[in-house]
Amino acid sequence: MTSNTDDDVSPEAQAQLPSKSARKRDALAAQRLGEELIGLDDAELVRLALPEPLQEAIREARRIVSRSASARQRQYIGRLMRDIDLAAVRAALEARRLVTAHAAQRFRQLESWRERLLADPAALAELARTHPSLEPVVWQRAIAAARAERERGAAGGAQRTLFRMLRTLTGEDAG
Repeated sequence: MTSNTDDDVSPEAQAQLPSKSARKRDALAAQRLGEELIGLDDAELVRLALPEPLQEAIREARRIVSRSASARQRQYIGRLMRDIDLAAVRAALEARRLVTAHAAQRFRQLESWRERLLADPAALAELARTHPSLEPVVWQRAIAAARAERERGAAGGAQRTLFRMLRTLTGEDAG
């Protein structure tokens, strides 16, 4: 009976095998990637099209509260991840990060426009130049209501309404 150890491999083949340190680094990288997957919600997890046993292990990891059991589950997830294409998972997660970053950038731009509209009366004219479909009277009323709300120190509706109007005007109303 032959064993499957490194001693049974020819020196040429052994030179091409990754070192024990490299295998350990790869295993830890897979485990860290698995930990990142634990943070995803179920819909995002399904979109990654991971094997069902891995998806179930990730869902189970979310439910575990014991620190030691959680560590064992993360190791198990890392082990399952050795059988899949990690590059594809990394690419999907990076694409997700880019989408999230883009959405955050768009949100900041809309927030900036709202602040400009509230602080500078000339900002509405600038917005109207870039968006000819804008109805100035409607916007003037919304801006006045938001300014009055802010002056009262009230949080709320008029400022959110102005933000929603900006989002609709710029085509960001899907978010």
